Amino acid sequence: MHKNAERNRFEEAERIKFKEDSMFRKMRRFKQQLTNEECEKILREEPRGVLSMHGEDGYPYGIPIDFIFDEGKIYFHGAKTGHKIDALRADPRVSFCVYDEGYLKEGVQGLNIKSVIVFGRIRFVEDPEVIIDKSRKIGLKYDPPEMVEDDVKRNAKIVQILELTIDHITGKLVNES
Repeated sequence: MHKNAERNRFEEAERIKFKEDSMFRKMRRFKQQLTNEECEKILREEPRGVLSMHGEDGYPYGIPIDFIFDEGKIYFHGAKTGHKIDALRADPRVSFCVYDEGYLKEGVQGLNIKSVIVFGRIRFVEDPEVIIDKSRKIGLKYDPPEMVEDDVKRNAKIVQILELTIDHITGKLVNES
């Protein structure tokens, strides 16, 4: 894709952001809606989510991915090349879905699950200090501390950190019966 066309698509995404949430639907079953605090708790505590983006030939592309929720943004890490990177360079708009393990409520059939869906835009982090900081935080979420430092130092130059700025977030409690 030509650089100007790519920039125009990104600028359009920026303009859309400021349309006061009119592009995002209100939750139909609002009594099941989670508070922002509950959504943030799920983002802090759950280990994985599914990052969805515009893929090739109009197909959606969703991948399970590790993440951290830090300073009001969501961070991912991965290789600097591949299908995900190509898709995000073509269009930085994404959705990200996270859900908990659920729980059974006595006397009620079905699993109760809390889920969060985030809509936002991805930015490729280039600052080496931020890359190291976010790599460390992601590592500490999943691995023992003694393993993290060596991994961060060894991979700092080859890892790509992606920053998701949240444009819209919603959460819901659903009974899966």
